[in-house]
Amino acid sequence: MSAVRPLVIATILQLAVCSLQQRAVNGTDDLAMSQVLDTPFPYYFPEHNRTTVLFPMEMCNGVTLEEATIDQLQDYMSNGKLTTSQLVICYLQRQYQTDGYVDAVLQINPDFMSIAATLDAERAAGKVRGPLHGIPFLIKDNIASKDKLETTAGSWALIGSIVPRDAHVVSMLREAGALLMGKATLSEWADMRSNNYSEGYSARGGQARSAYNLTVNPGGSSSGSAIAVSVNQIMFALGTETDGSGTTPLDSVRQFTLIRAFASNQPGRKKCCRGVIPESAHQDTVGTFARTVRDAVYVLDSIYGPDSRDNYTAAQIGKTPVDGYVQYVTDKSALKGAVFGLPWQSFWTLNDPAQNEQLVALIRLIENAGAIVINGTELPDYQTIVSPDGWNWDYGTTRGFANESEYTVVKVDFYNNIAAYLSELDNTNIRSLADLVQYNIDNLGSEGGAPGINPAFGSGQDGFIASLATGGIMNDTYWQALDFCQRSTRENGIDAALNYFNNGTKLDALLVPPDVGQTYQIAAQAGYPMITVPAGVNAVSLMPFGLALMNTAFSEATLIRYASAIEDLQFSSGTMQQRTLPSWSGYLDRNIPLINA
Repeated sequence: MSAVRPLVIATILQLAVCSLQQRAVNGTDDLAMSQVLDTPFPYYFPEHNRTTVLFPMEMCNGVTLEEATIDQLQDYMSNGKLTTSQLVICYLQRQYQTDGYVDAVLQINPDFMSIAATLDAERAAGKVRGPLHGIPFLIKDNIASKDKLETTAGSWALIGSIVPRDAHVVSMLREAGALLMGKATLSEWADMRSNNYSEGYSARGGQARSAYNLTVNPGGSSSGSAIAVSVNQIMFALGTETDGSGTTPLDSVRQFTLIRAFASNQPGRKKCCRGVIPESAHQDTVGTFARTVRDAVYVLDSIYGPDSRDNYTAAQIGKTPVDGYVQYVTDKSALKGAVFGLPWQSFWTLNDPAQNEQLVALIRLIENAGAIVINGTELPDYQTIVSPDGWNWDYGTTRGFANESEYTVVKVDFYNNIAAYLSELDNTNIRSLADLVQYNIDNLGSEGGAPGINPAFGSGQDGFIASLATGGIMNDTYWQALDFCQRSTRENGIDAALNYFNNGTKLDALLVPPDVGQTYQIAAQAGYPMITVPAGVNAVSLMPFGLALMNTAFSEATLIRYASAIEDLQFSSGTMQQRTLPSWSGYLDRNIPLINA
């Protein structure tokens, strides 16, 4: 139970005490026997060699919680079948049941029961704040919360530090009535500290593991947020995205939706993310993990909007819907007449052929629903900007042009942005990147600050050291790299592909395989939104994969429209190319580092 912290155990003990007290009332006098578990299977221990579901989820106060939607939970609560207080206990029990295997939950909010009681009282008094009222959620441990929870990016270096305020997105979710239940595990420092590492590992949280295959890379630094949603430990979770941190776990754990919370074609293009431990002011954003498009959109509707503390977010004023995005959720009928493009040479040829076969089967289904799919809608500069050898955020340097490299920008940004973030913290001596590097050296055993010490950090902290070497200087190479990355992925990249080489055909979206990391890498550099729907399971790795939709700046409404239509088509058709529950392959294995498969 390494990831379910003492507060969780204490709460479980409190529940046990209540149960024992009730048994005493019912005449059970044998205290010792009342504590003996006579039926360990199937809910309390996974039965070895079991051929059916290893971790079935118990009913919650008589209702089915597994795979429930937000609308269903609201219906249960409005009809008196369920309260928020009961709901959070059920999710806590699910975390207790499964988290010793997947390590998705880092810390539980010690005030979650009192918050639940307050939200229940509001509902009883006729005050329901909206669709998220009483709905519990997790946030990645690099998103600040001004409460009793830590915000550490998974590192011991920031333990005990006190943030000045909630992240803007957290504050907005609280106002919407959502209940912050805790923090999720992650790749330490959101993958910035090392370039050779075990994805999903942090010193504080240990190794997060996908419930589809516990031996395989779960993808992205938002691993814990994604995993928790995929195994029904929580209704939704927030992750962060710089270049794959949020999109990759969706593509790896995959069976839920991420909507990037900003898009713009301006240098300051964010819809969030003040209060998030940064990597790059030019690419950082927050995304939502949920099991359905509608659920993800409920969350998006609560977190988008200008932040008075973040002038970058002013770019969205007048470019987002006044009444929110849920109005754009639709059904499969919306696919009739839609026009999608396949940038086949740009991305699809880099994907696993067997996976492509399954994705093409889903695309054929989309065509049968009335959509037009045009192959060969390439990014004009793909041969320059898309690495043929997998995700590589220093691909410009690999080609011999540091002034065309995304990593040139990120290294400098991180040096400056982390200093600004640390300057606002109380109760810590960590004030700079240099302090972090030294802390990791001083604590080699836990933080692996040098190569070969910690198997999860094979290259030590080479990412930190590379950033430190820049001194945060925004020189000509930096500005040239920033301009190149934005221009080549925007007007000479995604936008050009959407315009189908200016022949008069305007595409509604590009369909891409997000298992190819270069897809989300291009979207990240452009600052454009991307949404993924589940599409199947790899027969060899047993890991699920998705189909992603890409579009231009401020196109969330369009992406939501067509992602929800595809999702409805999947549900109604019964195709195998849709979400499936985890198989828990390798649930007893504990390898580190994880396999890249």
